[in-house]
Amino acid sequence: MNYDICNAPVSLNNAATVEHWNAMIYAFLAHKPSTPQHLGDVLEAEPQFAMGHAARGLFSLMMGRAEMWQVAEDARTAAHAARGEHSCTPREEGWIAALDQWLADSPTGAIAALEKVLDQHPQDTLTAKTSHAIRFILGDASGMRTSIERVLPAHGPDHPLRGYVMGCHAFTLEETGAYAAAELAGRAGLTYAPDDAWGLHAVAHVHDMRAEPDAGITLIENHKSAWNGSNNFRYHVWWHKALLHLDRGEMDVALSLYDCQIRADKTDDYRDIANATSLLMRLELEGMNIGDRWDELGAFAETRIDDGCVVFADLHYQLALAGAAKGDAAKAMTARFARDAQSTGDMASRVADPGLAALAGLNAFSEGRYADAFAQLADARPKMQTIGGSHAQRDIFERMTIDAGLRASHFDAVEDMLNDRTALRAGKQDRFAATRFDQLAHARRIPAQ
Repeated sequence: MNYDICNAPVSLNNAATVEHWNAMIYAFLAHKPSTPQHLGDVLEAEPQFAMGHAARGLFSLMMGRAEMWQVAEDARTAAHAARGEHSCTPREEGWIAALDQWLADSPTGAIAALEKVLDQHPQDTLTAKTSHAIRFILGDASGMRTSIERVLPAHGPDHPLRGYVMGCHAFTLEETGAYAAAELAGRAGLTYAPDDAWGLHAVAHVHDMRAEPDAGITLIENHKSAWNGSNNFRYHVWWHKALLHLDRGEMDVALSLYDCQIRADKTDDYRDIANATSLLMRLELEGMNIGDRWDELGAFAETRIDDGCVVFADLHYQLALAGAAKGDAAKAMTARFARDAQSTGDMASRVADPGLAALAGLNAFSEGRYADAFAQLADARPKMQTIGGSHAQRDIFERMTIDAGLRASHFDAVEDMLNDRTALRAGKQDRFAATRFDQLAHARRIPAQ
């Protein structure tokens, strides 16, 4: 039996194929664009490797695109065929089970299967990162932290992948409010894995949440080696930099980063669309005219109405449809949400709550019906964590809720939301909070007409 870089058993016969597999693991952990190439090399050399097919299926589902569902189904068929012809380790069986579960509309079941693997192989960084990634899609911050903290002891200083697990730990600490510990873990992890884009970005999150734009910008600029060679994840780091400049009031800089970096490549990956739409919406909320930039995003979003893979993605598509004034497409998205809410499964339950209310709120906001927008967005707010993403990513919906409330004169509720938002940020007021508190105070001084 061979073992991979995670010190976990792997049913590969040739040392050269194990090296391809190890290269895939490194690339996956570091968000490198070479991940699919390395995995393809593995399956070309040893097509009987069931775990390789299962990995292809799970990685495809993580992309949140409807057309990748069939790729994942084909990968499952190949994985089961390979298992029928060759014996598999329990680790590999767990990966096949995880793929089966997700394709049965249960990413939570996929997580459970992967966590069983970690019961036996806590040093298995690949499985830990995959569980982490699926939990992120489901917005399970506490689960991410629990999962990573139970495998941390098996990733001591002698583990070759220790830095990447520390980067995951940093992100979970940040998302659960332990900001000081998150910064320490993230910076320490970079000393072990200087190319860990995820860990670097976890520290950027800390600076965003603590309203420390200068420190965040310096961090990103001084650690380009950690993220500049990433796949499209590098656009997300540029997005973080834009947010930090926005917090300094440098809206022109943020818009320039949008044009030169964030949307330099007109991709339609949902994560790239989320970066773009949420930044444009932030700029519009600050009164900036962003010209015709919504149009290309709306064109992409129009082709994704029936995807229904990730609620987080759908809500950002809806922002693009509203920004590009594609009313018929927005109505079609609303109708599809109503249908999906009647289905079963992890994502369907999220469409039903908070998805339906959130979507209605976004539609109302785009139409200037701010009282309705506030009512719907406020109704969705308690469960918005479950759509996935991070605090920083979901904050666009929080900002829209607050601004809708201000425009609809729901001043007491807005004050409560601003206080909640500030408390989440370790009591630190960012520029958005400061300006909205000022607007609130000004509005309360004006007699009702």
